[in-house]
Amino acid sequence: MDVKSPRKLSAGSVAALVVGTVVLGAAVYIMVHGLGLNPDLDFGAGAYYYADIPDYQNTLNWDTFTARLPFWVYVLLFLGWGALMWRLCKRLDR
Repeated sequence: MDVKSPRKLSAGSVAALVVGTVVLGAAVYIMVHGLGLNPDLDFGAGAYYYADIPDYQNTLNWDTFTARLPFWVYVLLFLGWGALMWRLCKRLDR
């Protein structure tokens, strides 16, 4: 009868497990105690987003941020960048 010995964990695996457990515990603690929430802006789960802040649109000078090129140019740039990164990832995976 062949009995396999238990697998030994490396120091890196143990460290990653400890760090992951601590981070997960801290995240649960923060959520349970509501740390970081502004009681004056109680919008539920979206309280962290700037869009939920009253009159946020008046915070910035929106006239400063205007597109100088037509919208389709930005779409083509976005798709071109995505295609370039896809080809780069394919090349790195070879």
